[in-house]
This record gives sequence, C-alpha cells and structure tokens, in this order.
Amino acid sequence: MLRIGNFEFDTPFVQAALSGYSDLPMRRIARRLGASYALNEVILDKTVTQKGKKRKRILSVEADDHPVGGQLMGANPDDFAPAAAAMADAGYDIIDINFGCPVRKVLGRCRGGFLLSQPTDALEIVRRVYDTVGATHPVTVKMRRGMDDSPESERNFFAILDGAFEIGVSGVTVHGRTVTQRYVGPSDWSFLARVKRHAGDGVILGSGDLFSAEACTRMMAETGVDGVTIARGCIGNPWIFAECRALALGNALPPPPDVTEQSRVVSEHFAELVNVYGSRQASRFMRKFGIKYSEHHPHARNVRDAFVAMSSDGDFATIIKRWYAPDVDWPTVQRREGHGDLVAAGACA
Repeated sequence: MLRIGNFEFDTPFVQAALSGYSDLPMRRIARRLGASYALNEVILDKTVTQKGKKRKRILSVEADDHPVGGQLMGANPDDFAPAAAAMADAGYDIIDINFGCPVRKVLGRCRGGFLLSQPTDALEIVRRVYDTVGATHPVTVKMRRGMDDSPESERNFFAILDGAFEIGVSGVTVHGRTVTQRYVGPSDWSFLARVKRHAGDGVILGSGDLFSAEACTRMMAETGVDGVTIARGCIGNPWIFAECRALALGNALPPPPDVTEQSRVVSEHFAELVNVYGSRQASRFMRKFGIKYSEHHPHARNVRDAFVAMSSDGDFATIIKRWYAPDVDWPTVQRREGHGDLVAAGACA
C-alpha cells in the first residue's frame, strides 16, 4: 500500500501529471483500469487565480474523480498560496508542486525545473503552500535529480528535499533524469535508491523509464521507493495499471489487450472526451491519444495514420468500423515496447 498524508492507496502505482494529457477523460480511463491515484495536468498558478474558461474547467472536480492531485507550477512564491487554496477549495485532494518540468520555455520563465537551482525560492514556495493548505490537504513535490550532474546541483537537490520534508510535505516524486537531460538517456535508478535511503521514512515515489508493468515493479524492488508515478508510459496504455496490480499480487502478467479490448477502451475514452469537451474538440484531442493507442494494434502504422487524419466524430466511427471490427480475425497482438517517442514536444512529465 501507499500512504500520502491521510490518504491510503491500495496499490503504489500512480498516474502522473502530464501536461496536455492527464485531463479528466484520461484520469477516468486510468482509474477504471486500476490506477489508485491520478494527478491533473500541471497548471500555472496564475491560471487558477485569474478568471477564464480554463480556470472554470480546472476548478470543476467531478465526484468520480477522487482521489485527485492538483499540480501547480510557477515562479513567484506570492502566487502559489492563493492558487493552492483555490485548488483545495475546488476539491483537489492533494496539492503537488512542480519543480521538475524540463521544457525550455518553462525554464526561461524561472518555473518548473529551474527552481532546482534556487533552493531558497523553491523552499519558500513549499512553505507558502504548506502554510496555506497543509493543515487540511497533503502537500507533495515533484523533482528531477537536479539541474545537471554537477556537485552543486546535487547539493541543491538534497537541500530542497530535506527542507521540504522539514516543512511537512507528505511525499516527494523524483524523476531519475536531470533537467538538462530532459528525456535523453536513461533514468538513473541508482540515484533513486540513494534518495530513498537518505529520506528514510519520508515517502519517495520514483519516476522515469516506466513503460511496462515489469519496469514499475522492478524499480520498486531495486530502489526501495514507496511507489511509482507512471507518466509517458501510460499515455494510450491505461492497461499498465491493471498489469501492475497483477504483478504486485504475485499473479502472472495478463495478456496484452486484444483488438476487442482496445476498441472498448478507445471508444470509452472518446466518449469521455465528447462528454467533457464536445464532439469538435474531442476529435482534435483524440488524435494525440489515438496515436499512442495505435501502438497496441497489429496494424499499428495504418491505425496511427487513421488517427492522425481524424477530424470529426464521423472519422472516429470509421476508424472503429475499419480497424476495430469484431468480426475480423486480427493477428495476435504483441505487447507494446514503446518508449514515449510520440509524446508531443513540450510535454512536462
């Protein structure tokens, strides 16, 4: 089990905050397939406090979307406290602070991973958020293992980690790459093991290179982290949560989803998008998810191309009829071995 503050989760497998992806429809699908806890996509603090359509959507938490984390990103400590209060009042169960986004535009505005180079500012943000909502809502932090591989960067990392726990955060997620590394090269799981040993009883969740259930359970076994946050590995692959549950219970890995199962989940996902955004926007959003869902299909390239060309709910119906027909003797589905290459440039995870 995984405990974050006053919340106890029956499995330690979390759907991470994914910029441009982990909206309500994605979270609902992940929960149906076994995610114990899911986070909303990262949100700028000012977006939460300034009026607008996006603010209204962000602050509308549905009854079936719990427990849910709200992840905030920004640069000014003064802006974090009111944003955290607004998200807590709206119904988010846990407030998460992003010190990990490696996107250049974000770094250039002194947000996300940039704050790993500014431990004083980072800890002031944590303090403001904790003082505002910490009495009623767990506060957590998302970090990478530093700005770069320099000794100074490592010192800053541990200063923020230790300071955050001293302030009272309920957990810290650590991605095993540096900010400058972005998504190039392997995630350093040995660093995660060091962090967990250092943190002792402090809750540490690991992140990075989690594209299969085997990788998720192996990270926990090798590093000792208390849980894992699955990011790029669950886009178009919500079945990873059910697979993780099976392995955690000591059961055999279930077979990969066949075309019938894919059709069911893809159709449910599109229906959720329509419900939340309307059919026109849903068709646009489904393209990026469909590209990833297509990796499971025995005719992956054809299905991918069909989703790329999709522009209406009629196109979606045609894709289902052509590529997910139940009366076709589809080839055996192979387990996906993707590594997130199709994730949109600029996504924070």
